[in-house]
Amino acid sequence: MTANRIGLFYIVTMFYWFSTYTYVPLLSPYVLALGGSLTMSGVIIGSYGFSQMLVRIPLGVWSDRLGTRKPFIIAGIVVGIVSSLGFALTSSVWAALVFRLLAGVAAGSWVVFTVLYASYHDADHAPKAMGVISFFTSIGQLLATTLGGLVAQRFGWHSAFWLAVGGGCVSLICSFGIRDRAPDPGSAKIQPRELVAVGRDRIVIGVSALAVLAQVITFSTMFGFTPQAATALGANKADLSLLTLASTLPNAFASLYSGGILSRRLGERNVVALGFAIAAVFTLAIPLLPSLGWLYLTQAANGLGQGLCMPVLMGLAIKHIDPARRATAMGFYQAIYSLGMFGGPAIVGWLGNAFHLSTGFYVIACVSFAAFVATFWLAPKRSTVAPVRREASTRR
Repeated sequence: MTANRIGLFYIVTMFYWFSTYTYVPLLSPYVLALGGSLTMSGVIIGSYGFSQMLVRIPLGVWSDRLGTRKPFIIAGIVVGIVSSLGFALTSSVWAALVFRLLAGVAAGSWVVFTVLYASYHDADHAPKAMGVISFFTSIGQLLATTLGGLVAQRFGWHSAFWLAVGGGCVSLICSFGIRDRAPDPGSAKIQPRELVAVGRDRIVIGVSALAVLAQVITFSTMFGFTPQAATALGANKADLSLLTLASTLPNAFASLYSGGILSRRLGERNVVALGFAIAAVFTLAIPLLPSLGWLYLTQAANGLGQGLCMPVLMGLAIKHIDPARRATAMGFYQAIYSLGMFGGPAIVGWLGNAFHLSTGFYVIACVSFAAFVATFWLAPKRSTVAPVRREASTRR
């Protein structure tokens, strides 16, 4: 794999996420501006995870059975463009729900992205590889959320959606140049019993459960209701953009090093636990803050925590799995963690309506602490397991 090919893959990845995240910091205030409630806002934010939960396992299995990855990546980018275009052309709460669901379908192809990228590296380097690709994911999200808020402040809500369409088109054009590197076409196709074996794998189940909690935290705070808390402190659209920038920048650099040097020195399990501990402390602080400046600090810390957790968990989910079954394992892992994307915002939105938004943040802080404790039980202390081959996987 040449450096140019790898570089092109990074560009595709950045603009793939760019097309889905230009409006994320604006989504909760946008739904409220359309007349929606906090509960409806939570449902719309969470619908993104709900549709991912439905499509990721089928996409992973389908990709493994066909022995190809690239067509799924292109299809996911196309669906993302359609989703952004739908947002740009409509102005209703129900349309926002439909097209955010569609954005989740587009994001479902991330399972194939990550497996294709992992195939460019040795199995032992999976956590580090996931850290690198997560870095470029964060850069795409950083550019998207920063520019989206600034453009929306100048030209109105819908300009952020049109910006997303443009980013998706860039990703689509570049995607035709990436190299497919599927499993050996001569290898046996995955059988139903092997899918069950992947779903019963202790490591996959453990890291998937932790990833659920990580996504509950992220999609209830950074990509959920922290922007609403900022609005209550007087933030405008540009401020919301900078708020998300404050989280995505530390997230990007934490992602780059969490699966590599930090995991080697501290251990993968300890890196994940540290991320959850940071999230617990700084989510608890959100309702207590007197000004927007302090809120930026909590966002930066939560972005750091997320960057420590997710790349390591993603690498652990596939490190010990046979390459021909990795899309299936990644599909299972990502489908399970999508529960957190859906459930977290829905619950916090309901709590915000029934009590106060601060109640939701206190609950998420408790979830973060529970995840910190659970890490020492569910995550392997040191991942030294050799890749599971087909024969072994059927016996687990």
